[in-house]
Amino acid sequence: MNPLISVVIPTHNPNLTRLQRTLDGLRSQSLSYSDWQLLIIDNASSNPDLFANLDLSWHPHTHIIREERLGLTRARIAGIQASQGKYIIFVDDDNVLCPNYLQDTINILHTYPHLGVIGGKSLPEFEADPEPWVKQFWGCLALRDLGDEMQIYAYDKDPNSEKQHPEFAPIGAGMALQHQAAQFYVNSILNDSLRLGLDRTGKSLQSGGDCDINLTLLDAGWGVGYFPQLQLTHLISINRLTKHYLARLNYSSYRSWVQVLNAHNIRPWKKIASWTVNLRKAKAFVSCQPWKSPAHYVEWQGACGLFEGLAMLK
Repeated sequence: MNPLISVVIPTHNPNLTRLQRTLDGLRSQSLSYSDWQLLIIDNASSNPDLFANLDLSWHPHTHIIREERLGLTRARIAGIQASQGKYIIFVDDDNVLCPNYLQDTINILHTYPHLGVIGGKSLPEFEADPEPWVKQFWGCLALRDLGDEMQIYAYDKDPNSEKQHPEFAPIGAGMALQHQAAQFYVNSILNDSLRLGLDRTGKSLQSGGDCDINLTLLDAGWGVGYFPQLQLTHLISINRLTKHYLARLNYSSYRSWVQVLNAHNIRPWKKIASWTVNLRKAKAFVSCQPWKSPAHYVEWQGACGLFEGLAMLK
């Protein structure tokens, strides 16, 4: 088989209802099944037999691969290594792709071969209506709509120009890569324990893996792009809309953001002494006023994560 594209679904103890929605979205793709491969990466789920309940007979090129090493990054690596397509798409187990997503990805990456990784819009479908304050943390929930204009970025070859991670750089949901670029990323990370731990692992809410992919490819000379025609629906369960979940998520996001930037020699902040962390958290408690509202509390936890990350710098 020589598919044009490989779809990789990393999953750990999935909710079968949401996973089925993900598969239904793939089943409705306009691209012929013969042109793409479906890889479901079972990332050390406690009950691997649950995948037997899925009807995958509709797709002739489906494989379920067990990855015993827990972690989203490990699951993505397993998917890349098993993929046969010229292009690769990561689809989370709560993502529903629009019908032309695969075909549009092929068209874009064929037209812009210098782009190593691209993404688009991730729009919400909430299990229950969220409280209004939640919207300011949509970014934490991998929700984004950056408008209807294409955006592209690559590092300037001028050594005096400042490296950056652009705001529109792809997120993990629906991230599409050139196979060659994806393999370069795998080769760069396999022996790097810090970077292997930058993303979700078990109950940890670390979330820097997608940024690490972007920065790795930018360092290697590839470009990144945002294309609004790439659109997916992100299914958001009710438990992810609580103050305490979003606080944990914001804390982990800030902490891992410092780590991933530092791993790529981008240091907009200075290291801080570990003995100052609690003092800084106390000062932030006063300035953020987390007792006022859930949003203030979530913001304060983000500040705490930032301080923890800065104290970990070498």
